This record gives sequence, structure tokens and C-alpha cells, in this order.
Amino acid sequence: MRAASLALLMLAVVGCHKQVVEPRVAGSDDEQITTYEAQLEELRSRGTEGDLSCDDRCTLSTRTCEIAENLCKLVAEHPDRTDLPRRCVQARESCAEGTDSCTRCRER
Repeated sequence: MRAASLALLMLAVVGCHKQVVEPRVAGSDDEQITTYEAQLEELRSRGTEGDLSCDDRCTLSTRTCEIAENLCKLVAEHPDRTDLPRRCVQARESCAEGTDSCTRCRER
């Protein structure tokens, strides 16, 4: 009787396996970098609109720099990847351009 109960228990454990799935909130680092680059492109596009106020330009600049730094932090986590540093440089250039635009607007 005890052997039968043990066999039944083993069958239940083996037969009822759980599917374990790793939670993926933000996706892979490559996907996140691509997302950051798309956000930067959208902000760059908005920044070319001629009728932006100085406050709008400076808000875009601040957001651009935040995203650029997030992207560069991800790049820094992969020092073996030679394709990523240029992406960080481009993001920081976008930040600098936005900051220049904000500063020029404020100085008028």
C-alpha cells in the first residue's frame, strides 16, 4: 500500500510539471538600446519644429539627455561589443545639440 501511494505521488509530481518562464519586462539590452534610439529620433524630429517655445526646447533637451545617458549605461555594460560605443556617441551628440538649442533660445 505504501509503495502504491509513493508511486502515485511520484506520478503526480512528474505529470504535473510547471512551466517556468523568466519574466522579461524590458526585453534584451539590444531591444532596449533600439527603443532608446527610436525615442531619441522622435525627440530630434520634434526639435526641428520651428514653433517650439524655449520651455519646450529645453524640456526636449532634458529628456534627450536622460535617454542618452540611459543608452550609454547599457552600452557600458557590454565592453566587449565594438558596435555599441558609436551608438552612445551619437546619443550624446543629440544631447549636446538639444542643450545648444535650449541655450541659444534662452539667450535671445
